[in-house]
Amino acid sequence: MNILISNDDGVYAEGIDVLYAHLKKAGHKVTVVAPDRNQSAASHSLTLEYPLRIQKINKEDYLAVKGTPTDSVYLAVNSLLPSKPDIVVSGINNGANLCDDVIYSGTVAAAVEGRNLGLPAIAVSLCGSVHYDTAAAVVCRIIERIDECPIPSDRILNINVPDLPMSAIRGVRVTRLGRRMSSESVIEEKDLRGHPIYWIGPQAEALDKAEDTDIYAVSEGYVSVTPLHIDLTAYQVLDDLSGWISKVY
Repeated sequence: MNILISNDDGVYAEGIDVLYAHLKKAGHKVTVVAPDRNQSAASHSLTLEYPLRIQKINKEDYLAVKGTPTDSVYLAVNSLLPSKPDIVVSGINNGANLCDDVIYSGTVAAAVEGRNLGLPAIAVSLCGSVHYDTAAAVVCRIIERIDECPIPSDRILNINVPDLPMSAIRGVRVTRLGRRMSSESVIEEKDLRGHPIYWIGPQAEALDKAEDTDIYAVSEGYVSVTPLHIDLTAYQVLDDLSGWISKVY
């Protein structure tokens, strides 16, 4: 297959290198187009006010984009690659993208942009920073069998892999997103000149971690595969809202 790799950790990230090596070894044609620096939590941002610059780095098949993960996939598919890839793989991310993380995740956003451009797309995250080989092996297995159950055009697969050796992985579960508590943590400090600075605090604890959720599956040693769709319409309230809004005007 002709595979495009991107991610939000940046073009020099270990996860990209390991994934690239595994996919090349499996016989695929692989191109990496990713941000030139860490863009974690960039979400689905697209650069419109500034020109985008491309840099060929000292790695075969790698291009760095001075922009976001979404910029990288958009440019790769619409301009940089000689032909459209067969699939977009975003990852391997350093750290999980579980529960509400997907709203902020640049890793998920890169996959979503692939989907927006009409391509099958998956996002893959390692729930840690050690066993990238495990996550890469999981991706290779999924891609090998993807023709048996093609990803629908309005979906992406969000994959989270426990940070364990492959021998310790208990299996794969199809899951739904869990939910975290609202996080209100902000860390206030002062810079060297005494001016206040602020840091976004750590993630909140999981509020919904039932057995069918992604966060539960990973905690039990299973790979979590969650299908995501982009239609944000709350269909279940359409009728009630129509009745109420008709009285407004």
